[in-house]
Amino acid sequence: MKFYLMGIGGAGMSVLADLLQAAGHEVSGSDRSASNNTRRLAQQGIKVYIGQRAEQVPADAQIVISSAIKSSNPELQIAQKRSQPILHRSQALALVAGEHDFIAVAGAHGKTTTSAMLATALEKLGCDPSYAVGANLPHGKSGGKLGKGRVFVAEADESDGSFLNYRPRIAIVTNVEVDHLDFYGTKEKFAQAFFDFTERIVPGGLLITNTDDPGAAHLASQAAQAGRRVWTYGVQKIAQPIGEAHIHICPGSLSIERSDTLQISNKGFISAPELGVEKMELQLQVPGEHMLLNAAAAWAAGYELGVPGAEMAQALGAFPGAARRFELRGEIGGVTILDDYAHHPTEIAATLHTARQLCSGKLRVLFQPHLYSRTYNFAARFAQALQIADSVVVTSVYAARETPDAGTEGNIITEQLPGAAFIPDKEAAAREIAAGAKAGDFILTIGAGDVTELAPVIFQVLEANLGDKNRAHNLGIAAHSVTSAENPAPRMPEEGNAL
Repeated sequence: MKFYLMGIGGAGMSVLADLLQAAGHEVSGSDRSASNNTRRLAQQGIKVYIGQRAEQVPADAQIVISSAIKSSNPELQIAQKRSQPILHRSQALALVAGEHDFIAVAGAHGKTTTSAMLATALEKLGCDPSYAVGANLPHGKSGGKLGKGRVFVAEADESDGSFLNYRPRIAIVTNVEVDHLDFYGTKEKFAQAFFDFTERIVPGGLLITNTDDPGAAHLASQAAQAGRRVWTYGVQKIAQPIGEAHIHICPGSLSIERSDTLQISNKGFISAPELGVEKMELQLQVPGEHMLLNAAAAWAAGYELGVPGAEMAQALGAFPGAARRFELRGEIGGVTILDDYAHHPTEIAATLHTARQLCSGKLRVLFQPHLYSRTYNFAARFAQALQIADSVVVTSVYAARETPDAGTEGNIITEQLPGAAFIPDKEAAAREIAAGAKAGDFILTIGAGDVTELAPVIFQVLEANLGDKNRAHNLGIAAHSVTSAENPAPRMPEEGNAL
């Protein structure tokens, strides 16, 4: 079969392209601009067009789109005029998954790390899973692979309701915290979509969800009352399981060692009496209580698949993290630069609480809001989350799939955050957050947009102020590798449409 993917360079589409090609299909596609993903796909033999034009669309191909594709797109219009089959990305992914044991990971946040943890652990255990994860995996591996095993792990995107296209054997819901009101309109409709998602679980399948989150705890009760198998997990103890079992996580110690990289040890303990597990150590390389929660969800999925608990815990301990999730970008003059995809107030608070525990100096944050609707709806909560930092610079909103809103900008956050600065130009914002940084400080670039491109700008400032050029180079980011037409940054995913 032939498939033409519109927006093929995006995180979700590029993964889908990998999977379709691995399944033996003929794949081509287009994107608005070149990126690392488009170049990688072209090297794999996939025809990639830069720019979107009607004459590029094969008349005999099935067209794959995401919700980010506008009705005015000329490629979509010609496909509709020809009455070509048009699939949403989630429908194409379900087609690739076929008869696999499908594990769908949903939730307003935590999807990428949880699915990456699970896929990586199962791969380490020799299960050879297929997976579709909306970020690069450790060691630069693509987020998409078609394995020979029976399991297929994928993120399930709730932002546009497309997660209802899946029929999972195991559904993980990390939380049901209200987001994407631009699509759902009300928090009630958002919550209803998650219940509808649980109704898509195949007979005899399992829902795994987090009782620390009120929305997810309510979902667990709803699903159990509807006759679904339910396992829950959480740091907070509950009187009795809502469903068949509850996995309790007891956080232990968090430590950091510095060599050429940051070496993190995040220890906790799992107990699940209903599953015959009294106390099992879980030691991760990724920091934060929220990472222990993600790992508990992945552990539960592995256990349900028949992996012995101790083996699953050990495999999760080998996971070094996914791209843009508390990702070390380097260190210079004792200043540590980290990058994180957090774009919701709860995610930002979790990231900054974790950074605060590890940072001996000041916590400096450059935040790029993602989506005008989210910035407007959560401005006060963003300001509250960012209070954890010592110094905050907010830059202009990353529009992604939305039309710019002149009345909503990053200043509606800084106006509620004394001492914070709003600097619309992102490179100027990067220079400002780096100015005055000293040894022991952490600088974090945070957001789901192209804020991730700014580490080289920060390095330039730090190199000028602190020296130690070789240290920056040793950690993989040349201080002078500023993004340019000749050296473009990686294509950023359209958040909420990861897969």
